[in-house]
Amino acid sequence: MYPNIAIRELAANALIHQDFMEVGSGPMIEIFCDRIEISNPGQPLISVLRLIDHSPQSRNEKLASLMRRMKICEERGSGIDKVVNSVEAYQLPAPDFIVQENAFRIILYAHKEFKDMEKKDKIRACYQHCCLKYVANELMTNKSLRERFNISEKNYSMVSRVITDTIEDELIKVYDPENKSNRMAKYIPIWA
Repeated sequence: MYPNIAIRELAANALIHQDFMEVGSGPMIEIFCDRIEISNPGQPLISVLRLIDHSPQSRNEKLASLMRRMKICEERGSGIDKVVNSVEAYQLPAPDFIVQENAFRIILYAHKEFKDMEKKDKIRACYQHCCLKYVANELMTNKSLRERFNISEKNYSMVSRVITDTIEDELIKVYDPENKSNRMAKYIPIWA
């Protein structure tokens, strides 16, 4: 149900990026019938909105180096990109990155049909898809997001609504504001 690469990358990240100064807790993987939650002590070093494009930054460099030599990780900062990419390929809801007071938690969700996703799930998927396209030197379009959600062309308006909601949440923006054609519109993350 879940991509192996996503679980491997997230488990490795939980180990590498844990804050050893937080006592009484450690990395944890919890498996539920509708999701997998992976958490580690300590807040992330970068904003969760920049996890897909940010250059590598490790809290525990010696541990990361050891895990790279053991071929568990690459130390390239591409782990989250691989997670989101594989989740898209499996047509799963976008992973949720949650910063807590003294911990960081990532939730991988089981498959849901588009109609069963909540608005926030669709917005999160749209933003992450836009970021993936941007780091691949491409631009998100209605068509690319329809493909991500496995929605037919005749239902383009459903995806247009998600794009509009994501723009209103200030997570993405129109690439070319001079273009007045919604059909030809392309989008980039708000930080681009």
